[in-house]
Amino acid sequence: MEFSIKNGNPEKQRVDCVIVGVFEGRKLTEAAKCLDEASNKAISAVLKSGDMDGKLNATVTLHQVSGVASARVMLVGLGKQAEFAERQYRQVVRAAVKALPKGVASASFFLSEIAIKKANTQTKAAQLVEVVMDTTYQVNAIKAKKAEPKVLTKIAIYVDKSENTQAEAGVKHGLAISVGVSLAKDLGNLPPNICTPTYLGEQAKKLAKQYGFKVEVLDKAEIVKLGMGSFLGVAQGSVEPPRLIVLQHLKGKKSQKPVALVGKGITFDTGGISLKPGADMDEMKYDMCGAASVLGTFKAIGEMGLAINAVGIIPTCENMPDAGAIKPGDILTSMSGQTIEILNTDAEGRLILCDALTYAERFEPSAVVDIATLTGACVIALGHHPSGLFSNKDALAHELLAAGEMAHDRAWHMPLWEEFQSQLDSNFADMANIGGRAGGSITAACFLSRYAKKYDWAHLDIAGTAWKSGKEKGGTGRPVPLLTTFLVQRALKVK
Repeated sequence: MEFSIKNGNPEKQRVDCVIVGVFEGRKLTEAAKCLDEASNKAISAVLKSGDMDGKLNATVTLHQVSGVASARVMLVGLGKQAEFAERQYRQVVRAAVKALPKGVASASFFLSEIAIKKANTQTKAAQLVEVVMDTTYQVNAIKAKKAEPKVLTKIAIYVDKSENTQAEAGVKHGLAISVGVSLAKDLGNLPPNICTPTYLGEQAKKLAKQYGFKVEVLDKAEIVKLGMGSFLGVAQGSVEPPRLIVLQHLKGKKSQKPVALVGKGITFDTGGISLKPGADMDEMKYDMCGAASVLGTFKAIGEMGLAINAVGIIPTCENMPDAGAIKPGDILTSMSGQTIEILNTDAEGRLILCDALTYAERFEPSAVVDIATLTGACVIALGHHPSGLFSNKDALAHELLAAGEMAHDRAWHMPLWEEFQSQLDSNFADMANIGGRAGGSITAACFLSRYAKKYDWAHLDIAGTAWKSGKEKGGTGRPVPLLTTFLVQRALKVK
């Protein structure tokens, strides 16, 4: 998709479609007024006929409008003017893109001119790019007959000439986040017989070559040397060899302590000996979306050349019910030396993450954020809109919450109280790997917190947000926007 910033009047644009807005009560935006005047009140006639009332996300496409150079004019409803904010802006952009006729290859958006509280032109341009890219994303399905590529290839964003620099910066920012989101979606959507731990390692190496990251992809022997007994315990039931992927983006000052992102990379989760039900088990290919979001975020900050030091750590393996797989009752020794009684082999994500969190200590990080499709309990608690956020440092939690709000990729702060820790008590080891049904997402975070005592740490449970089921089945790319925005804001603070 090619995006450009342009200036000019809507009636003079020789494109396949010009898109303008209408508020409820038949209130035209400035661009819509220009078209109305040029067309001898053709827009007003449509409104009076009742075909467009300005309700949020409603669209009407007009063809060959007299006095207008564009082949089509799309009117998109903006809802009530007093309520029009960033959320509504993103919705109407999505509605307009979805409503574009199949033959439209070029479209000009006259929506960024609309005033939105606390959103400047840079923000509006970035969000338009992100929404367009997300809406036009096509699943990289492995089919003999490939889906026809989208005809839409050129998007022009019209702004006042004095705001060109802001708008261009917004496009660059929006595109960087979008390519990161697309990578995370692509990886999540791949079948698990292709997207293996080895494959994820290869993708990390490609990113490193493209953007100049430092990269290590540690094999099983090297993981054994590190003493990652918990991670290896999960991996031992699969013929697919595990990998520990370490990426470093070092664009900050040498003295700057890095931010570490740790992504769960279970490329397929059967539940192990504690086998999952067969229904919808195919969706367990998405159990590596934490890893995908780390790779997607690194792609985004690589595109930006962001002035920050960041480390990405991805423990990746399969969880399979092989004869050699761990069993309920087994005890594993983690890299930290703490022992874990396995009560349920389907609580495996925390078992690979705990060793990665211990490994993160060697980088002396300023903060560590782990990202994982960790618990079904989080989906029950929060549904599919926010990710669950847990942290041992309120200031870090607030940074991530603010980044989520800014990126429209929200999280919700969950408790991490000491009272929950006792649910992990074990008679036979330092801890059990589950704490019972009550507060399942909280006790999972409590487990991880025991491996994150040496730094500021946060945990994002993305089990409800990383992918969609049903008709729109596929990866969402979340929380790449949140993580990228978090790193951008961090970079601004350490300049």
